[in-house]
Amino acid sequence: MGAGHAWQRVCRVDDLQRSGAIEFNLDGTACFVISLNGLIAAYVNRCPHLGIELNWMPGRFFDLERTFIQCATHGALFTPDRGTCIAGPCQGDALSPLEWTLADGAVLVRMPV
Repeated sequence: MGAGHAWQRVCRVDDLQRSGAIEFNLDGTACFVISLNGLIAAYVNRCPHLGIELNWMPGRFFDLERTFIQCATHGALFTPDRGTCIAGPCQGDALSPLEWTLADGAVLVRMPV
């Protein structure tokens, strides 16, 4: 297994559940992990429309209702569980998912193998 697929500790599960979203860099790529109603998911922080980062402020990825991940630039909405765009200029596209796991109360992520 190459170094590009090594697990990286991102945060404690408690911290993620409290904040809802945490940004981090993985192999030089901007990424984020979310926790929403018991769901955990991790994605590359890049909108498929223009390749720009999604969040409008550090750690802010959700729409006002905290239902969808929202691109701050064009308002595209993505499902939290699969990262599928359901509204906006990139409808039908999806965010790039990361693999994640829990270990000793921490969230670990890696690029897909």
